[in-house]
Parts: sequence; structure tokens; C-alpha cells
Amino acid sequence: MDINSALQALRDPLGLPFFPWVFQLLMVLTFALHILFVNLVIGGIALAVYGHFKGGDFNKHLSKALAQVSTINLSLAIVLAVAPLLFVQVIYDPFWYVSNSLSAWWTMVFLLVVALGFLANYVFYLKRKKNPQGYGIFGILGLIFVLCAGVIISVLSVQALVPGEWLKWYTADGNDLVTSGLGLYRFELGRFSHFMVPAFINIGIFMMLYAWYFRPRSDFDRAYLDWVGLTGARIAKIAAMIQVVVGFWWLLTVPADLHFMRNPFLWIGVSLGLLLLVGLMKGQHEPERYAIPLATLSFVAILGMGTAREALRMTYLRVFEYSIYDYPVNVDWGSTALFLGTFVMGLVVIAYPIMIAFKLGRGTLNES
Repeated sequence: MDINSALQALRDPLGLPFFPWVFQLLMVLTFALHILFVNLVIGGIALAVYGHFKGGDFNKHLSKALAQVSTINLSLAIVLAVAPLLFVQVIYDPFWYVSNSLSAWWTMVFLLVVALGFLANYVFYLKRKKNPQGYGIFGILGLIFVLCAGVIISVLSVQALVPGEWLKWYTADGNDLVTSGLGLYRFELGRFSHFMVPAFINIGIFMMLYAWYFRPRSDFDRAYLDWVGLTGARIAKIAAMIQVVVGFWWLLTVPADLHFMRNPFLWIGVSLGLLLLVGLMKGQHEPERYAIPLATLSFVAILGMGTAREALRMTYLRVFEYSIYDYPVNVDWGSTALFLGTFVMGLVVIAYPIMIAFKLGRGTLNES
């Protein structure tokens, strides 16, 4: 089978409505935003569950706060997942379609476990207000469901990168055609871990921001805020050190014949990650002072890693002589202008309420 011919046949015959580099740029940006909130969800639920069972005034207070904010972060992670998913379907439609067809049953399960994860975490937060000692099991279930969703989407993403394996999976190594959609064929633990460990980097930085944000409030215990900031800084530092090891572990599993080690985008991402680690080392003793710079640097590092991830995908697909830049383009200026205009208008509309909510939360509205 000529794989490149098959991939070309699976493309949308209408082509792209705008230039592919625009979709690619927006895909990387929105994916970085999405994975940031995914990190905050996983790290937040994990620490909320830990604090719930460990006990102690500080742990219980932080557990309640993280359980509450995790419901918000999960909502944002779900909403922000729509954009990169749509961009993937536009420029990488043959790969995403085949991967989802091979594991169609699991694609449906993904939606179910995300919904169950949201419900379990919401119960963990809401019901515990009436019974602080109970409902910890729902926090555990919420974390399990979210991790299951992560495993499924990771498998679907990896399966899309290896068209050379599709025929084997579709025919069960040459036997009857497999149409059940029950298979999960390609899970890479190193890759999955590379997305999971940063959850504790970013929730640690979030705790530093939490301490900084509530410092002006007279109703917050100073000692509690000190503890949250220092604990968050320590968690983020340890997780960043682990991430360096995990990142190179995953890199060593990438096929050597792709020569990805020579890709400049990889080393830009690595450099940003190492710079973040240095920043976390420096911010250990003054977490509130370094909270905003480290949060900014963390997002830039995620963006750099997301760019390296896209470069790796292009490297995988180049083996099959496939490039999104060969896609036919039929520019539709009307729909593009409507999309960009709506996007800008949405930013303007939500900017003011976000500013008000920020000031109300800090107790500084009357001072401005």
C-alpha cells in the first residue's frame, strides 16, 4: 500500500479555508493554554486529595481551596481543548480520523470519563462543605477518571503519528478486518509522563501565586500563606528536577532515524525548561516575589515544548512525504474575518469582569 497516496486521498477535497501556518500557530498556542489548565487540574486534585487525608488545619484549608479551583480549571481545560482539536482536524484530518476510527470505542469512553471526572471532583468539593471528613473517595475517583482521559488521548495522539502501523492494526496482523474500535494500540509511558509531571510544577507555582494573591487580605492567616508559598515552591522545584529526567527519557525513545536531536525547536524547548528550573531554585526562599515571573516563564516553557512537539509531529510525518504546507488552499476571507473579529470581541468583553473579579478577590477594589 502506498501510504502517501492513501493519506492524500483522505484529505478534505475542498482544501483549507486559510493558510496552514495560521492554523498551526493557533493550534500550538491553544494547546499550550489547554495543557496548562490540564496540569492545574491534575496537580490540584492530587494535592487536594493528599491534604484531605493527611489532615491538619493548613492542609485541610488548602485542600478545600484546590478542590474548588479544580472544578473551574477542569471547565476551562475542556473549553480550551476544543480549539486545538478543531485545528488538528483541519490540517491533520487523515491522521486524526484513522486513529479515532481504530479506537472508536475508546474515543467515546474518553468523553464519559471526562464527564465522570468533573462530576466526582464537584462532589468532592461541594459535599465536603457539609461533611469535612467525608467524600474523599470522590476526590480519588476524580483523579482516576482524569488520568484515564489523559491515557486515552495520549494513545490516540501517538497512533496518529505512525501510519505505517495502521494496516497491521486494521487487519490484526493479516487476519480478518478489525472494525470493533476496541483496540488501544500505542501507549508510550515516557511521553505520557512528560505531560503529567509538569502538573506538579504548575500547581506548585499556582500555590506561590495563591500566597501572593491573598497576602493583602486581612482575613487570611499570615503563617498559612507563608506555608502555602514555600510548600508550592518546593513541590515545583522537585517536580521540575524529575521532569528533566523524564524529558530526556522520552527523547531517547524517539526513533533515532528521525534525527530529532538536531531539531532547533527541541533545544529551544529544553532550554526554556532548564531556565524554569533555575528560576524555581532561585525562588525557593521568596516564593511570592518570584510567583508572577515564574508563572510567566512556565507558560513560555509550555509554549516552547508545544512548539517542539509540533516539530516532532512534522518530523514523524515527513517520513511519509506528508506536509501540511502541500495542502490545497482556497482562502475564505469572510469566515476568517468573522472568526478573528469574534475572537477579539470576546477578549474585550471578558477583560473587564476578569479585572473586577481579580480586585474583589484580593480585597483591593476600594483602593483603586
